[in-house]
Amino acid sequence: MVQQLSWKVGGQQGEGIESTGEIFSTALNRLGYYLYGYRHFSSRIKGGHTNNKIRVSTTQVRSVSDDLDILVAFDQETIDVNVHELRVGGVVIADAKFNPRLPETCTTATLYAVPFTEIATELGTSLMKNMVAVGASSAVLHIDTEVFEEVVLEIFGKKGQKVVQKNMEAIKKGADYIREQLGEQLETMKLDPADGKKRMFMIGNDAIALGALAGGARFMPAYPITPASEIMEYLIKKLPQFGGTVIQTEDEIAACTMAIGANYAGVRALTASAGPGLSLMMESIGLAGITEQPVVIIDTQRGGPSTGLPTKQEQSDLMAMIYGTHGEIPKIVMAPSTVEEAFYDTIEAFNLAEEYQCPVIMLTDLQLSLGKQSVEPLDYNRVEIRRGKLHQGELEELEEKQYYKRYRVTKDGVSPRVIPGMKHGIHHVTGVEHDETGKPSESPVNRDDQMNKRLRKTKGIRFNTPIHVHSHEKESDILFVGFNSTRGVIEEAMERLEQDGIKVNHAHIRLIHPFPADELLPYVQGAKKVVVVENNATGQLANILKMNIASHDKIQSVLKYDGNPFLPQEVYAKSKEMFVLNGNV
Repeated sequence: MVQQLSWKVGGQQGEGIESTGEIFSTALNRLGYYLYGYRHFSSRIKGGHTNNKIRVSTTQVRSVSDDLDILVAFDQETIDVNVHELRVGGVVIADAKFNPRLPETCTTATLYAVPFTEIATELGTSLMKNMVAVGASSAVLHIDTEVFEEVVLEIFGKKGQKVVQKNMEAIKKGADYIREQLGEQLETMKLDPADGKKRMFMIGNDAIALGALAGGARFMPAYPITPASEIMEYLIKKLPQFGGTVIQTEDEIAACTMAIGANYAGVRALTASAGPGLSLMMESIGLAGITEQPVVIIDTQRGGPSTGLPTKQEQSDLMAMIYGTHGEIPKIVMAPSTVEEAFYDTIEAFNLAEEYQCPVIMLTDLQLSLGKQSVEPLDYNRVEIRRGKLHQGELEELEEKQYYKRYRVTKDGVSPRVIPGMKHGIHHVTGVEHDETGKPSESPVNRDDQMNKRLRKTKGIRFNTPIHVHSHEKESDILFVGFNSTRGVIEEAMERLEQDGIKVNHAHIRLIHPFPADELLPYVQGAKKVVVVENNATGQLANILKMNIASHDKIQSVLKYDGNPFLPQEVYAKSKEMFVLNGNV
């Protein structure tokens, strides 16, 4: 019996690969296993190779695995593309219809040809071949097919009991067929029992959308784009139930300006996009900065530049999100690393946006946005709404013909805020420099006063966990630094290096800007080498470290920008090589 294994299903996009993985993983999640899934898919609606790799474990996992135990193939391309991942003793379960074969170089895996399509066709439709594959997989793992009944009922129940019955029959026939071939050969694939605890199984985008809802957001203007669209799709269904709405705009410029306008009117609003959309929003983000309007913007990073690799992993928007706007404005950039953090950080993003009256950009990446993870039950008692200096009562009467000082110069940089229509709250709002009442002003003294006021507001920012530290003590041989979805692979590489006798610490950055230099500095000072792990070509996070902490001689980068997420072995091998090359044994 084993504590964890990795399963992958692959085929042509549009032939049920995603639903196969969904049914398989949802059932195992309900048994109490921890899961981590990552989909590889093409930037087209139908056609092109796609696969879904799912790691199943009795303990928490936060990354894809290095190798593969079971490969379910609906075509030969799936075998050819993915067979190199199979470990010694791995299994390929393939549709007999395409006469599957293993490459001559693959001598340590076993191929089982199962008539997915034939069995499904006999039951009424070839579309059920994915259910046959699920059944075959369950037999290899020694899992009773009954665990899939609840999931099948949820998915197909609306189509009638006969459809549910046929799909369950397909699963059982797939399991029976493979059992006849296997006998007791694959006892090594039998999973240890799970703990049976109930956990959610969700992607980061769903957690963000749920966090927005819990955080009081009631309006989302957005334009669909991979990998952000699921946030919009989730809120289209849920926001109306709470008096809110979603509007699909004509472009990202409109989306951002509408979100700013809604916040100006007192409604918590957000928009979400990816790199190309954020490029279009930059002028609007500057508008939010100078008019001191709160707005929350989600950037789900993907491969760039331009259209780039729209369905692949990358973390290359970092510098753009911090420095992309022209001029200088206060801005907060956050970067959750897990699905749970994505939920809680979204709520906090709205609080910070209103407390500091500035744009808050929450960075995720494709792996975190679309990767599916087991999630412990969320604690809604942690949810709090903080609206900062927003006046919600009556205002003092103004002298005749006076305007409200919406942009009053204050010690903390945050001015009192009112919403349109409040009696005695009339003021100007303009994108040009202005005085305390909002009237345009080119006075050098006023410019200094307003600029300094805006820029000092985030100097005292309060954020509960600016860095996530995995550390035994401040001194180490290697300090890993990363952000977003690289947390899981770094944690696994850390464990392997410690087994080699190397002392390792890990600091994962959750608040990117303003950069938490004071919190990170002791760990950098105590490390012999700082290894920054990130999915981009130019080492953007490493450069931010150098700008804020220095220690240039210590900092080295482990980079990957081919569109695929890191594997634990890659981070382990590259960081150990750095350790040895630097004269360490």
